[in-house]
Amino acid sequence: MAAGGESKLQLLRSHIRAFPDFPKKGIVFRDICPILKDAAVLKAVIDLFEEHVRNSHQHVDLIVGLDARGFLFGPLLAQRLGVGFVLVRKKGKLPGPTVSVAYDLEYGKAEAEMQVDAVAPGQKVLLIDDLLATGGTLKAACDLMRKMQAEVLGCMVVIELKELNGIDKVQPHNVFSLVQY
Repeated sequence: MAAGGESKLQLLRSHIRAFPDFPKKGIVFRDICPILKDAAVLKAVIDLFEEHVRNSHQHVDLIVGLDARGFLFGPLLAQRLGVGFVLVRKKGKLPGPTVSVAYDLEYGKAEAEMQVDAVAPGQKVLLIDDLLATGGTLKAACDLMRKMQAEVLGCMVVIELKELNGIDKVQPHNVFSLVQY
């Protein structure tokens, strides 16, 4: 990464707040609100994602954002790349015909869905979210793309919590993370 990229990463790191014992004891919550509040930092995040995509993927058809914070970064990146953006939402949040996949959470089950016409078979997609923790939601989104017969080029997150090994669940897909804890 160029020197400019390294300074952008330092700027990004300085704008991620840690809240110990939130939402429960033993959890350190990584807050991205300061990134969103500062236009220069938000631009740096999108610059870093754009650099990665342009260096790693010759052709991308769509950016796929995960509910809900993937919706914050995904459209900005898609606009920069000149491609479309589509949503993966929690079950019951989208109108019209949808396709869904069920997945396990630490505390139960959930479903991720998208509109049936959001992705065409063979389209090359990149998935984006704010955080990779245990990997359940990102894996479900990858499974949903496979069900839609799209080609997952990779996944991108602002923050990866390495100790939770979420990347293992998402394999064989590559995950590009800007910051790791």
